[in-house]
Amino acid sequence: MKKKLLAIIFISNFLLFNTFAIEPDVFVQSTVNRASQILSENLSKERKIEELKSIAKDTVDIRGIGFYTLGAARKNLSDTNKTKYSELFEQYFLKSFSSRLAEYTNLEIDVFSKEILNKNYTIVNSILKATNERPEIKIDWRIYTKNPDKPLIRDLIIEGLSLARTQKEEFASVLNSSNGDINFLFKTLEEFSGNNN
Repeated sequence: MKKKLLAIIFISNFLLFNTFAIEPDVFVQSTVNRASQILSENLSKERKIEELKSIAKDTVDIRGIGFYTLGAARKNLSDTNKTKYSELFEQYFLKSFSSRLAEYTNLEIDVFSKEILNKNYTIVNSILKATNERPEIKIDWRIYTKNPDKPLIRDLIIEGLSLARTQKEEFASVLNSSNGDINFLFKTLEEFSGNNN
């Protein structure tokens, strides 16, 4: 009886501490399936955008991407401006991501492999299936896995092009054109997000 009780406790603890860890490739396929389901439903574009934003908030490290794309300029920001930038970048990211993705009606992505870089990062490889309107597209997902219970998307590499690095270059160009004035970048983000009232 005692052995049986110990076995039950052991199994319970094993399940409790191990079932919540999500493999990065499973996480990506699950995220894609959630988005695909929304895009295939008979919803208004506005409703799809809101649903996609919800998925992004849950699965993307928006704050981490934001500070990466700001580059060296983040070192000179006050705490107040860091907070403001994080808020503006999130609005910018969610609008950009959701409005582009909402244009798709046939989003079929198959995950086929993964490469563990270290304990913090795994690259998940996938293919966006071809349709009559577009060719097959290779998409690699950079997944932040420091917390295995809560993996997060840090970057998408589409046919070898990093979206985070591209965004970083765009922000650097904006800052260079304004002699490093962070307020100019703030204004650009506000105008894109429609918050320049």
